[in-house]
Parts: sequence; C-alpha cells; structure tokens
Amino acid sequence: MNGSSADSTGGHQSTRTDAAPDAAPARPRTAAPAGGGASGGTPAPAPRRRGGRVRMTGKQRREQLLEIGRTVFAERGYDGTSVEEIAERAGVSKPVVYEHFGGKEGLYAVVVDREMQLLLDMVTGALTGGHSRELLEQAAFALMDYIDTSTDGFRILVRDSPVAQSTGTFASLISDIATQVEDILGLEFKSRGFDARLAPMYSQMLVGMVALTGQWWLEVRKPDKAQVAAHLVNLAWHGLEGLERHPRLVGGRKD
Repeated sequence: MNGSSADSTGGHQSTRTDAAPDAAPARPRTAAPAGGGASGGTPAPAPRRRGGRVRMTGKQRREQLLEIGRTVFAERGYDGTSVEEIAERAGVSKPVVYEHFGGKEGLYAVVVDREMQLLLDMVTGALTGGHSRELLEQAAFALMDYIDTSTDGFRILVRDSPVAQSTGTFASLISDIATQVEDILGLEFKSRGFDARLAPMYSQMLVGMVALTGQWWLEVRKPDKAQVAAHLVNLAWHGLEGLERHPRLVGGRKD
C-alpha cells in the first residue's frame, strides 16, 4: 500500500516535471539565440560598445579626433572650442581625448603642425624650376591651391596662436615659406647687381603679400584662383623689375 502510494506519487510528479521542460523552453528556443532571429532565422546584429560607439583601433581613434578637432577649431577658433564638444562629436568620453593628446592644447598643436607641414610641402613641391617669374607663379599657385583645398586648415593657421610658442603662428608660417622663396630672390638680386643680403627681407614682403591676399580671397572667392595668382605675380614681378639699388624716401622723415 505504501509502496503503491509512493509509486503513484512519484509517477505523478515525474509526469509534471517532464512536461515543464517541454512546454516552458518552447518559447526560448524560438526566441533569438546567438546567430538566430525571432523571425525567419535572421542573424542578430553584432554587439556594439556601450552608447552605440563603433570600436576603433587607437590609431583610428586618434585620426578621428584630429579630423573632428580640425573642423571645430576652424569653425569656432581655439578659444571657442572645448574638449567636451570634440568628445561629443566623436562619440567618446572626455578622458579619451586627454588620453590621446593630453588636452585641447595638445590636439591643437598636432593639427597646426600637420597643416603647416602640408602647406610647406605644397610650396616646396611646386617650385620645380624655370624662369624666376615662373617660380613666383608656382609659389603663388601653391598657396592658392592650399587655401582652395584645405580651407579649414588655412582658417586655423591665420588665427593667432593661443599659447606662447615660437611655432604654430601665422608669422612663423610666413617666415617658413619665405625661406623657400629666399633663394629665388637671392639669385635674382645677384644677377641684377643688388645686395643679395636683402633677399630674406624681400622674401618676407612677397610671401606676406601673397598670404594676406589669400586670406582675403578665402572669404570672397572672386576673381578665380588663376586670376588672383596672375595679379599677385604682376605686382611682385614688376615691382622687382623697377627696384632701385639704393631706395630713398621722398618725404621729410629720416628715422
């Protein structure tokens, strides 16, 4: 009697216990396990990092931050740019920006260095030789090309540097480019019997004229690039042609 009762109870419990695994897991099995979907077996999307950020390598993240920083610096200037905005546009937290660049100053310095190197490379690469006037045309076109193709970069370079440093300012940029032109003027001065020691000063004048004209053209974009270059060279070349060996002031001031 007791054994029959035990068997009956055990059998009844066994029946309920077996039924539960068959019925209850039926839903989870039709839900989306790894690699399957709730409808038609569509693969589930690959997991993303928290906040929807796409995983990047350190190098990729650094380049992304540089591009975003370049854009924001061009739009707002150094003082108007914040690490918070750069981080927000990149979809990262502020510590990520500090990890890569140490702060806004470090990011700005890298952006400026890159732009200066790009412009110097374009000017140097453009000076391929020929008559002195043609070299001046090449230098003028190089700067106009840079302004045209790297507008954000030029906007950054023509702003004053926010920190005390000897590089990364518009003045130092002009000086670096003028060095490339100095040799051209030096040879031209020697051939005309002028004091070649004055070539560095004249190169600063010429490059400054081109750079400031480019800064003006950046906003108006008229006339077209080729016309601007032609007029720049016209003024520079014919000014050089008419140089006096010993220029004198015509006014009364002597110092």
